[in-house]
Amino acid sequence: MLIPRPLSLVPGTGSLTLTADSSVSAPAALGGVLAWLQQMLRPATGLPFPAVAHGTIALGTDAGIGSEAFQLDVTVDGVTIVGGDAAGVFYGCQALLQLLPPAIYRRAAVAGVSWTVPVCRVDDAPRFAWRGAMLDVARHFLPKHDVLRFLDLMAAHRLNTLHWHLTDDQGWRLEIKRYPRLTEIGAWRRESQVGAARDAPGDGRPHGGFYTQDDVREIVAYAAERFITVVPEIESPGHVQAALAAYPELGVTRQPQEVWTRWGISSNVLDISSSTVDFFRNVLDEVLELFPSRWIGVGGDECPQDQWRADPLIGERLAGLGLTSVEELPSWFVRRLDDHLTAAGRRVFGWDEILEGDLAPGTTVASWRGMAGAVAAARRGYDVVACPDDLVYLDYRQSESPEEPIPVAIPLTVRDVYAFDPVPPSLTAAEARHVLGGQANIWTEHADSPRTIDYLVFPRLCAVAEALWSTADRDFDNFWNRLQTHLARLDALGVEYRRSDGPQPWQRRPGVPGRPDTREQRAAHIARLVANIQV
Repeated sequence: MLIPRPLSLVPGTGSLTLTADSSVSAPAALGGVLAWLQQMLRPATGLPFPAVAHGTIALGTDAGIGSEAFQLDVTVDGVTIVGGDAAGVFYGCQALLQLLPPAIYRRAAVAGVSWTVPVCRVDDAPRFAWRGAMLDVARHFLPKHDVLRFLDLMAAHRLNTLHWHLTDDQGWRLEIKRYPRLTEIGAWRRESQVGAARDAPGDGRPHGGFYTQDDVREIVAYAAERFITVVPEIESPGHVQAALAAYPELGVTRQPQEVWTRWGISSNVLDISSSTVDFFRNVLDEVLELFPSRWIGVGGDECPQDQWRADPLIGERLAGLGLTSVEELPSWFVRRLDDHLTAAGRRVFGWDEILEGDLAPGTTVASWRGMAGAVAAARRGYDVVACPDDLVYLDYRQSESPEEPIPVAIPLTVRDVYAFDPVPPSLTAAEARHVLGGQANIWTEHADSPRTIDYLVFPRLCAVAEALWSTADRDFDNFWNRLQTHLARLDALGVEYRRSDGPQPWQRRPGVPGRPDTREQRAAHIARLVANIQV
């Protein structure tokens, strides 16, 4: 289990104490995991942990255990961690750290701590292959250092996929050398909306930032060392006002735009000309060079169609494209990008709106509007990543308390999130095999700092991580008790999580209005949104 619990341990008698004589060993193929483990053990303990031929902590692999699975054996003489692959060994090492005192996560020597591990055996394996978090850096930019920190926190919770939302109406965050204005202009906005009310004021403060291609290579490599795949998302054909600010000729109106300063959905969308399609194909070519991920996100969600309807040229082109209505254009555009990615050996990853049109066979769907998209996609033979907003949108408010900062949508408590199961019960066993797993989504309209992200994400992400790792049979009370110990680890890691008694004074946003919904209001809204999904 993600957070060790008695049922996942076969307890023994006694304990192992790590001393100055302790060492680590591993075959050459596990050199990266060994080096990472040394880096984690040395600072707090002050012990050298040299690499030797036969160490106190021995790492190894056995393919028969299964991908990402591990066996951890602790005796009074040493620790043995065997994984089905390198990732499994890495997760076994994470489990070892959790068996040590929480101070092991501190970055300088800690005095007065006995570095002991209970004698036990742990056999563990993940339920799902896709265990992820979607991090939006378009609404509020997150500096590289903080992205690396977020990856470390994901790895500590055995999450293995970062869905990185890099572009939107409010900012373009990825350097594209062929089109430099995307970041020269599109990465910066003159101000940001404060609060969630439709008439909320702007703050008058410029905001922006972007990742150079060297930054991205570093982040992707750092993630890979922690067995995390980074899946980039380049939005299209809606959520593109930042790109239109840089290159107005990509839009339907071709009129000058500014990077959007409001939250929500801009009405400005891409033109459907061949030159616009070619532009985004060229962007994706550079994306492919930076991200080795099998999946490449292309958006496809929340695309307004008013500009298309009002443009007589687009109306005239529909028949030539084999379409009967503008409602088919978002999926048509995504399909053009899909063809390009498929030719490069990659797969399209898109939001569940793309189910409203024709999809290529290899498409993977992110089901966010409840689980309707997951059911429809799996029944039509497409792979699914479940991320329903009513369970795993971690920007949603965490209680009914008026002290919650900028309260959005429905309250999602730790208990609510822990109930998340990516597999809809209505699917057959064959259909359920299309569910790759799930992810929590972290939108940052109202998270303008890493501290705010900490507050929104933790400890709810701990619950998501266990829901994705463990079996479908879960006990919240048991989890809650284990979580109290785990919070000490988050404290040592410097995570400013939301405490069970509510936000601390500095975590509140008094006077900044939100836009809360009841569950009934949210359910009715989502039902309207998914009415056009093809089953």
